[in-house]
Amino acid sequence: MNGERHVERVVVLALDGVYPFELGMPSRILGAADGRYEVLTCTVDGRPVRSNADFAITVEHGPELLATADTVVIPPVGTDRINAELPAEVTAALALIPSGARIVSICTGAFVLASAGFLDGRTATTHWHLADRFRALFPHITLDPDVLFVDDGTVLTSAGAASGVDVCLHLVRKDHGSELANKVARRCVVPPFRDGGQAQYIEQPVPVQGAASTAATRAWALERLDEPLALADLAGHARMSLRTFARRFHGEVGLSPGRWLIQQRVARARHLLESSDLSVDQIAGRVGFATGASLRQHLHAAIGVSPQAYRKTFQTSAR
Repeated sequence: MNGERHVERVVVLALDGVYPFELGMPSRILGAADGRYEVLTCTVDGRPVRSNADFAITVEHGPELLATADTVVIPPVGTDRINAELPAEVTAALALIPSGARIVSICTGAFVLASAGFLDGRTATTHWHLADRFRALFPHITLDPDVLFVDDGTVLTSAGAASGVDVCLHLVRKDHGSELANKVARRCVVPPFRDGGQAQYIEQPVPVQGAASTAATRAWALERLDEPLALADLAGHARMSLRTFARRFHGEVGLSPGRWLIQQRVARARHLLESSDLSVDQIAGRVGFATGASLRQHLHAAIGVSPQAYRKTFQTSAR
């Protein structure tokens, strides 16, 4: 061992009909992570591919690059190219991915992973507008259309367009901690973490003119996570009835107020576990959980590990 830092090789597979915006996301986000990732792009035959815009895209690598990948990203293609079966050359290219590699899809890229069998026995997501089509083609795969991305271990799927940014930031956070992920987000001028799921983007009836938002109350609550905030407290701050506030909150965020509060408290606890030497009980008090046991329960429910295990992994990588 010479002490050199490992650089993760990320290979982005550009398929015919690829969306240029999402194709560039891995390079833009992961490329801003202080040299921790090497992002390269390939096609199934080394030749240019047509994008879903009015131009073709030329790359320097063919499918053999996939065999060298630590992580593979499948950007979306146009919906006219979605089928239950893949072209033979795509199947052959995907077969080159090493068994231990991590695989990530953005938007309709989930259809490619599903067709290739990578999602069998897993939970996945894709753009909410395509949820019914996904279920019809792949009824054996559990689909969660309400989230921005699903991390199912070595396979991650994300929703439409900008959720590709969310999942790339999640990779940085998972690999190297929140401090670097937040730095990358600032460099790219994007939020480091978006609240809620796809529900907030699904087409909804136009709200009554002048209807109040819950945004100010959410900001108010984030400054008081250490306090025992109840639904009545939030609704009172927003000057709404309990029923109106709960309905409007869910419509804007995609989560109930209670679930959102837990999510924010867990996120704050994760940051403190990474960036401080406070005990679990001290952190629990600072983020609004009554006891360290409560923090342990919620953290395990959210990410499947104990505070001690999380700190051991991420405090080391963040420092």
